[in-house]
Amino acid sequence: MNLGYSGRSAVVTGGTSGIGLATARILLAEGAKVAICGRDLARLEAATQALLADAAPENLLAVPCDVLNRDAVAAFAASVSDWSGGRLDLLVNNAGQGRVSTFASTTDDDWRQELDLKFFSQILPIRAFRPLLDASTAPAIVGVNSLLAAQPEAHMVCTSAARAGVQSLLKSLATEFAPHIRVNAILLGLVDSGQWQRRFEARPDQAQSRADWIAALAKTKGIPLGRLGEPDEAARAVVFLGSPAASYITGAALEVSGGVSRFI
Repeated sequence: MNLGYSGRSAVVTGGTSGIGLATARILLAEGAKVAICGRDLARLEAATQALLADAAPENLLAVPCDVLNRDAVAAFAASVSDWSGGRLDLLVNNAGQGRVSTFASTTDDDWRQELDLKFFSQILPIRAFRPLLDASTAPAIVGVNSLLAAQPEAHMVCTSAARAGVQSLLKSLATEFAPHIRVNAILLGLVDSGQWQRRFEARPDQAQSRADWIAALAKTKGIPLGRLGEPDEAARAVVFLGSPAASYITGAALEVSGGVSRFI
C-alpha cells in the first residue's frame, strides 16, 4: 500500500529514541520530510546520525526543544515553517513516560507535574503548529497515548487519570478541527524500551535470559501475544493513522497492546 507520504512533511516530538525515533525512520523511508525534537543534545545528535544513515540531509531537521516550554515550541515551529515552506502535514505528539504511584503515595507536586506533562506536551505543539497544519491539503495529528486512558491501573493512578484526560482532549479536537484536520491516537500497551531494559538488568535471577524474562513478564501481565511490543510496531500504527491512506479515520484510538486490554 502506498501511504501517500511523498512530498509531505511531518514533525515528531520526542523523536530521539524509542517510538518517536522509529516513527521518524519509517516516515523518512515512506518519502516524507521529517523534523524531530528532543531535550537532550547528545541523544538528539545520536538520533540525527542514525536517521541520516538512510536519509538525505535535506529531508531531516533536528531541533533542541522542551515541549513544555512555550517559547521553545514556538521557536521549533518557526524553524519547521522556514524548512518546510510554511506547511505541515503531520504532527506526532510523543512525549512522557509513566509514573508508578498509588493515590496515597502521589503528592500534590507529583499530580501537577504529571498533568502538566501529559496535557501540555499535546497542547503546546498543537497550538504552535496549527497554522502550518491549516496550510496543508490533508493534515493530521496523532497523539501517542496509553492503554491506561481506557484501562486504568491502581499502581499508576496519576498517569492513568492524566492519560484519560488526554484522550478526551484528542477526541474533542477531532470534532473541533474537522473536517480539515484529522486527529487520532494510539493506545499503547507494554512496548520494549530503555525502562524495561533497566528492569531486566536489575532482575533477581541474573542467570535468566532476556527472552525468558520477557516471556515471564508477559505471562504475569496477561499479554496474549506473549511478549512486549517493539517500537517499530507502534510506529507503524502512528504512520498509518497520520497518512492520507487513513483519510476517513478521525477521533479514533487504535490499540497497540498485544491484546492485553479487557474492555469492549
